[in-house]
Amino acid sequence: MTAGYSLRDVGKLLGLSRSMIGRLIEAGFVTPARGPRREYRFSFQDLVVLRAAQALTEAKISSARILRALRKLRAQLPETAPLAGLRIEALGDAVVVNEGASRWQPEDGQYVFSFQVDSANGRLAFIDSTAEPPPKKPWFEEGLALEATDAAQACDAYRRSIADAPSIAAAYVNLGRLLHERQSLHEAEAVYRDGLAHCGADATLLFNLAVLLEDLGRTADAAATYRRALKSAPDMADAHFNLARLCEAQGLRQEAVRHLSAFRKLTAAR
Repeated sequence: MTAGYSLRDVGKLLGLSRSMIGRLIEAGFVTPARGPRREYRFSFQDLVVLRAAQALTEAKISSARILRALRKLRAQLPETAPLAGLRIEALGDAVVVNEGASRWQPEDGQYVFSFQVDSANGRLAFIDSTAEPPPKKPWFEEGLALEATDAAQACDAYRRSIADAPSIAAAYVNLGRLLHERQSLHEAEAVYRDGLAHCGADATLLFNLAVLLEDLGRTADAAATYRRALKSAPDMADAHFNLARLCEAQGLRQEAVRHLSAFRKLTAAR
């Protein structure tokens, strides 16, 4: 049996039309292998890249604009650059590339400021604005207000919020996220674990901790933590997708396909 995913698999898992996939191949954004009958065989990394196109499509970016942005992105990067390692998302009606701490638009090369993004499209899970609002604590509110202008002061405000009310998960989530963004990875891990000790198996804390563990290279721990997050929130689509990616890398193909299918069902329902 030839390894990889067929064109039909990709369409079923990601909900992309054959024409869109074909145009992405023509644009050079993905380069699937060929099977014994010359059929396309997509790697899991190809799925990660195609998922970016799916997210842009769902954000109501036109197909022509997606392809134009992706072509320009390909032209701006070295041939050996791992496109699957970039995070691509929509910001309003613009296509934005996240590369490390930098965010820029491939269409014009313009850098953009970082803002909180919806948990469905971002790499880290942020507080969902449609969920129950965070408790009205003065230090927590000050942390929110300071994030865009002074991350260090925002961290201090969240620490004070935690000291005043150790059972508020949102303060641990936001503090850990800021520390992660500032590359204080071990301190961020300690914050997430402290939050879990005080707040229980909060799904957002677990998801963010799993992402952090991936960045620390502890992929087995990350996979276990994604599984814990899904026990608390089985409908967390990004946790299914990230766990599928880790399972694929570990050779757990059946589990990878199961989580990809769950991801597809959840995103199709949106």
